[in-house]
Amino acid sequence: MKDPVRIGPAEAAIVETFVAPRYLELFASLALEMVVVSEDAQLAHLHCGTGFPERALADLLPNVHIYGADSSEAAIELARMKQAATKGLVAEYVVADGYPLPFPEASFSHAIALAPPLTAAEARWLLLREFSRLLAPNAQALLAIPLRDSYQELIDLLREYALKYDASEVTAAVERMSARPTLDALRAEFETIGFGFVEARGRTHSLKFANGRAFFEDPIVRFCVLPDIALQYSVASPDRPLAYVKDAIDKYFSDRPFELTIHVGCVTGRQR
Repeated sequence: MKDPVRIGPAEAAIVETFVAPRYLELFASLALEMVVVSEDAQLAHLHCGTGFPERALADLLPNVHIYGADSSEAAIELARMKQAATKGLVAEYVVADGYPLPFPEASFSHAIALAPPLTAAEARWLLLREFSRLLAPNAQALLAIPLRDSYQELIDLLREYALKYDASEVTAAVERMSARPTLDALRAEFETIGFGFVEARGRTHSLKFANGRAFFEDPIVRFCVLPDIALQYSVASPDRPLAYVKDAIDKYFSDRPFELTIHVGCVTGRQR
């Protein structure tokens, strides 16, 4: 469960203030539409970060008890501070670096993860296995992630670099980045794990930035988009192609808006 970037106290505050309402909300809003409402729910929030969207979960699930886990001590500390200051919110948060989490098996009515750092199929498989371990019979799992063709504007520029400089390693990296799951593939992963009543929904968003510089300075890009891409990018000398992408965006979008496409997918299933 280790995060791809270090989240200290200052970064946790930035994520809570600037990233959660603009980026994580894209995943949370779709997942919340699919939550099966029940009273006295016990909800496990994996890769919970600063706890967002704990208030929305509490409003949706009467008397819910939230158990969150994340690898960032600073994010968990902020989540605890928010919980202590929020009337009616019952939540506990722990720092955890891997699976299994320090939560008892078959004890939860819901388990959720929103845009966790796990683009590789193997990492998703481990998370879904942990969902299955934690959930009681007939309980609900929800996973919302960026789907295939997300961040395509950046991937196209990396592909352009690879063609221009005959960089086979970058070409291979681009293919890995282009191999994010489709909604159907994500649904199939849930079914393979053994979940029943599997349902999938997708939604496309366009994040707008004032210009190229604003794009690269935005916390969403620094803490979510670039680290997400870096998980699959993995080339020996990454600086030149990434500098090419930055220069291209600076050049073509120096005085006009830059838009980044995100295809959000959420899949839910019930524990058998």
